[in-house]
Amino acid sequence: MKILIAGDFCPQYRVASLFESKDFETVLGEIKPVLEESDFSIVNFECPICKGTEKPIVKYGPNLQCSEKGVEAVKWAGFNCVTLANNHFYDYGDEGVIGTLEACEKNGIDHVGGGKNLFEASQVLYKKIADQRLAIVNCCEHEFSIATETTGGSNPLNPIRQFYEIQEAKSKSDYVIVIVHGGHEQYQLPSPRMVETYRFFIDAGADAVVNHHQHCYSGYETYKGKPIFYGLGNFCFDTKPPYPIGWTNGYMVQLNFQTESIKTLIYPYSQCAEKIGVKLLADNAFDKEIENFNNIITDCRLLLEQTKCYYESSMQSMALSVDPTQNRIISALQRRHLLPLSYSKKWLTKMRDFILCEAHRDRIDFFLKNYKL
Repeated sequence: MKILIAGDFCPQYRVASLFESKDFETVLGEIKPVLEESDFSIVNFECPICKGTEKPIVKYGPNLQCSEKGVEAVKWAGFNCVTLANNHFYDYGDEGVIGTLEACEKNGIDHVGGGKNLFEASQVLYKKIADQRLAIVNCCEHEFSIATETTGGSNPLNPIRQFYEIQEAKSKSDYVIVIVHGGHEQYQLPSPRMVETYRFFIDAGADAVVNHHQHCYSGYETYKGKPIFYGLGNFCFDTKPPYPIGWTNGYMVQLNFQTESIKTLIYPYSQCAEKIGVKLLADNAFDKEIENFNNIITDCRLLLEQTKCYYESSMQSMALSVDPTQNRIISALQRRHLLPLSYSKKWLTKMRDFILCEAHRDRIDFFLKNYKL
């Protein structure tokens, strides 16, 4: 049983224009034969489908959307399923969620990780493929897309809940794949927390774990005989230049489940750079860089050092981000060190306690979700 998984898909700018005229060939024609080599293909659908009447939610970051042509395009390419647990699925509220689900069902595309409420979003997808039963668990880190008991959105990353989901899925299927949307954007290594969590999913019974979200590809490892991929990169996600680091390269991974082993195959590509669309590269295009990532990932000391360096490099931007007096003018002055940050040592100490202490964090979480400005 061969399962192919691709990263983040968001048809905007040049891609959106081509899709609206139903020119799917220019964008996805080159990778269509690759999908035909697999029994089941999955891509992360990184934006809701909107018809023009939906209103964007209030959030930090962009509100993404596309038309139904996005679903038509992935179907044309040969994808069978979309993952919906990501940080943009709820960008246009419940209307966007419903529009996306309806478009998937209309076009015969399976979906997992998103729904009209938390119960629907957390459902495991079961598929019978080549006389074997596959289970797919899909979840994402907490941003602005998480479903609740009464509102739509994505299935949240919660290792305790995922433990029971994986255990149940394993009892009902031959193989279980966990697909997670998380990590630091434009950073090509997983955090130690990610490594610990994804290995835990393997310990819980998963046969493979695949991650995306960072908009750049990362490395992978084999843990207890099971593959963990820590970042596929963008699949098809056009943006305006200058392109962020790693934005225009990525890879799809094929998981070949065999009786005694799981074989993996990587398909590197460039996407939406000078040339529009997804263009396959040589099989060994990223080998040297990925090998370096793999060596760091499997050495906990090196990974911790790299993560510390990354966090240290972003200290100033984080300080600006959490300053409570932020506006465009103040932010510009603070970046130029012409105005000091406004919070005190006492305020920072209090925030540290609120965030690091589990009990306090529960209260802060409720407050931030429910306080009306």
